[in-house]
Amino acid sequence: MQSKKLAGKKVGVSTRERLDIAEIREDCVVLKDGTMRAVMLISSINFALKSEEEQNAIIAAYVSFLNAIEFPLQIVIQSRKLNIDAYLERLRKAEKEQGNDLLRIQIADYREYVKELVEMGDIMSKRFYITVPYDPLSDKRKGFWSRLNEVIRPGSAIKLGAERFRKRKKDLFARVEHVQMLLSGMGLTSVVLDTQSLIELYYNLYNPELAETEKMVDMGKLRVGE
Repeated sequence: MQSKKLAGKKVGVSTRERLDIAEIREDCVVLKDGTMRAVMLISSINFALKSEEEQNAIIAAYVSFLNAIEFPLQIVIQSRKLNIDAYLERLRKAEKEQGNDLLRIQIADYREYVKELVEMGDIMSKRFYITVPYDPLSDKRKGFWSRLNEVIRPGSAIKLGAERFRKRKKDLFARVEHVQMLLSGMGLTSVVLDTQSLIELYYNLYNPELAETEKMVDMGKLRVGE
């Protein structure tokens, strides 16, 4: 009983203190060490369906892509069980609104078929991301005590001044444009995630089960980076 009372008095560590993210603003992720990230959603290619010549061309383009990059990149493949609840709900609505009895039965049968197909086949959806980093030279020159303070107090998120933030964002997105140009050479399209999409991405990553039942509210209703 005494141990339970003591355990109840312990103050849990805030989730924010365990994350490296200081804030998300203007389509950028700012980390606690002052470095910044941009995240790009990338299209995919069905490599197996390409001819041998096309496959060789893609491989050569990928080699050129790697050789042309002078900074580190993170390539992330996210696999999630396919969620078709919204699609099934639209089918239910169409079924109820359908005046033709035969078409109503066909819609119901199709809805059950799709539902069983996804559940039995354990179909996964995949998304491909590239994270582009920017680490300003000034951050590499920080002293020992400055770095030690970041370790001891990980929850003390830095606040970049407006001018310094704009400068770093400009340099970061110059890298992003370079990566996008190289990706287009492989026939891949890309889009930079905006602030709302970044928040939703990290929310889904850190709360995979909760995200299925509790969707995020609009960014305008959130207090970000405080």
